[in-house]
Amino acid sequence: MMDSLLEDLAEDECLDLLNRHHFGRVAFLEQIDLPPVIMPLNYLMHADSVVVRTDPGSKLGGVLRDAPVSFEIDGIDQRHRTGWSVVVSGRAQQVVDPNELEELYQTPLLPWAPGDRSQYVRITPVLVTGRRISVADLPSNWWG
Repeated sequence: MMDSLLEDLAEDECLDLLNRHHFGRVAFLEQIDLPPVIMPLNYLMHADSVVVRTDPGSKLGGVLRDAPVSFEIDGIDQRHRTGWSVVVSGRAQQVVDPNELEELYQTPLLPWAPGDRSQYVRITPVLVTGRRISVADLPSNWWG
């Protein structure tokens, strides 16, 4: 019999995980009649919001202007068979305030992808949720 424990994380623990990590995935609708797009990217927490950099002319840069989005980070420990995930649901908005942009220029948020990544986008959370799972009794070949 499998011993499994699924635990909801408190919002402050979710925010702590978001502050300690810097790689996640953003999900958004490119067009209303198409399936969601999920893109990996690096990020930074700034003033309790997720901030990313993108190319202003890119698909992501165009879509992430006041769009509803979800942002997810996760981690696993294969040896101990534990994992966690955090999801931020909210709206994406281009950062345009000169003072905030000046603050962001001083952060270590450097784009990993090549090209013009001069557009800063803030994902303002409406809902932050997370969970942790432990499945210690799974057989060593549980993935197939």
